[in-house]
Amino acid sequence: MEDIKQISINDENYPELLKEIPDAPKILYYKGEMKKAEPCLAIVGTRQCSSYGRQAAFDISKAAADLGIIIVSGLAPGIDTCAHTAAIKRNKRTIAVLGTGLDEQSIYPKENILLSQKILRAGGCLISEYPPGTRGARYTFPRRNRIIAGMSYGVLVVESKQVGGSMITASFALTYKRKLFAMPGSIYAQNTKGTHHLIKSGAKLVDNIYDILKELNLSYLNSNILTKSQK
Repeated sequence: MEDIKQISINDENYPELLKEIPDAPKILYYKGEMKKAEPCLAIVGTRQCSSYGRQAAFDISKAAADLGIIIVSGLAPGIDTCAHTAAIKRNKRTIAVLGTGLDEQSIYPKENILLSQKILRAGGCLISEYPPGTRGARYTFPRRNRIIAGMSYGVLVVESKQVGGSMITASFALTYKRKLFAMPGSIYAQNTKGTHHLIKSGAKLVDNIYDILKELNLSYLNSNILTKSQK
């Protein structure tokens, strides 16, 4: 029997940031440990990423995880997978938000079932608003992107075309008044048309983790966790 639990928006341990958004899910299903408040950063990008994108996503996710930031992404192939994997390799917590049910028969993509298991073993969490047995559909993945943005202090887009799931997540970030970050790339690559558009539109250009720390006003405490600075 798969250990899938559920939590109501009225529950004390429902994620605080997510509760703030106007269309927060009334019920969340989850595997692993759900926490009320933690310093989350969403890192998303295209499924068809370049070697540059994979390396950039991995390196910045690893740096963030080492500082105690919780990486949130969507378990998709490409940039999402790199972000989760970086945290796992450091044995750090990461959160995957799915557009399907959390039972292994429903999880998509199938090739990331092993990754989902590693996330749980590293102390992470799988989250979905869809009950077990729900298969992915055209509308479920864009809808889950609001959860990725909603539960995070900021959203970093590593590589993206001008149309795609990552740009939807970026749009939610702006709607919810979350900080939006984008990583630059080649001016000749289609995969950077979206990120360059975001930068031109006001997203913070990022080439290292300290750009994000400064913008989010996070301070590293002696207790080895990052919290919102009181300064």
